[in-house]
Amino acid sequence: MDSIGIIINPEKPNVMSITAQIVNWLRQHGKKIMLSGLGSEDVPEGIAVCSENELAQNVQCIIVLGGDGTLLSSARTIAVQGTPLFGVNLGQLGFLTEIELPDLMPALEKLISGQYEIEERMMLQAAVYREGEEIGRFFCLNDAVITKGAFARLIRLKTFVNGEFVDVYPADGLIVSTPTGSTAYSLSAGGPLVVPDLELMIVTPICPHTLYARPLVIDKNSKVTVELMDTQAEVMLTIDGQSGFQLAPFDRVVVQKAPFNAKFMKLHQRGFYGILRQKLREGGSTDV
Repeated sequence: MDSIGIIINPEKPNVMSITAQIVNWLRQHGKKIMLSGLGSEDVPEGIAVCSENELAQNVQCIIVLGGDGTLLSSARTIAVQGTPLFGVNLGQLGFLTEIELPDLMPALEKLISGQYEIEERMMLQAAVYREGEEIGRFFCLNDAVITKGAFARLIRLKTFVNGEFVDVYPADGLIVSTPTGSTAYSLSAGGPLVVPDLELMIVTPICPHTLYARPLVIDKNSKVTVELMDTQAEVMLTIDGQSGFQLAPFDRVVVQKAPFNAKFMKLHQRGFYGILRQKLREGGSTDV
């Protein structure tokens, strides 16, 4: 591994000193380094600065310094290029990141010596159709969520799986998530916990106004179609809780497996169940 990229969340405390420490260590080991997330005036001499997309095309792996939100954002940009990500938690919850800051230097030793595995995580694509025409397409690692605005009443969401009518949900919204996203919004809405190496989709109504409406676990190759039945409600499609798209009455949102997976570098220092025990007890917020 000769070329390594670093994506930085500049809002995290001490991120500049941590970045300098990583850059100096990688330089001492003869690695080419490229950075994204900082202005050129903040970068050590001789280090290239570029966009995340350019970074993915020119390095063999990318270290992400931030929290779960930083990693989610980077995955949406990087996954299509197939470049693996290595998350270092500078946030709070840290479900997705691989290591905590105290383990940084031993982890770098393992990375450059090849002591890691690549774990692939399923992603989703969500397309919005208006009057039969596609007007937007988005990719997500956690979830695609159709949700009402702050002052809207319940919205009615006519839902199909593979063309078969499921129900019209009167609810605050509907979540379609990956196994990775099962520990995020879907969990808070009553969805199941799913180990992240499975490939499937979870459909979870948000506060449904029907007693029988329950989360659905469906095949990875399924296609979920949701039609917005309300004419006056303010409704958004949100992607990983980080970006939004305003929906209009009778828009259709079609969610299915993305044509590519996100790739993460794993040292297997932490198991999924250990993370659950620790993180669900801690609670707290992420930087999503």
